[in-house]
Amino acid sequence: MSEHEPYPTLRAFWPYYLSEHLHPVNRALHAVGSLLGLTWLGLAIAWRQPALILAALVSGYAFAWIGHFVVERNRPATFRYPLKSFLCDWLLLVYTLTGQVGREIARLDAEGRLPRKPAPQPVG
Repeated sequence: MSEHEPYPTLRAFWPYYLSEHLHPVNRALHAVGSLLGLTWLGLAIAWRQPALILAALVSGYAFAWIGHFVVERNRPATFRYPLKSFLCDWLLLVYTLTGQVGREIARLDAEGRLPRKPAPQPVG
């Protein structure tokens, strides 16, 4: 890890990660992709079909990337921070499924830890 790493810990990375997932549709797409990925992984194990692990990865990332490129209109953090993003995906899933994600966003925002970005400009 570089000494100039802006997010040396998962705790430091989490507010940035969450700021890239503010749109509820993006979060829903992430949840669907993660749950489908878990389903495919479970089937791969149950049926002893390792090839289904590819389906798990494709479904997980496809839904997330649609959420980023189409809905949120940003670049997935996975490209720059693959391990931290992967771990935060599961944390986001837990917060989403338990209905706590809005509270977590508000908490980080109130603490001044949620990065703010300008709104995307319309194309054309």
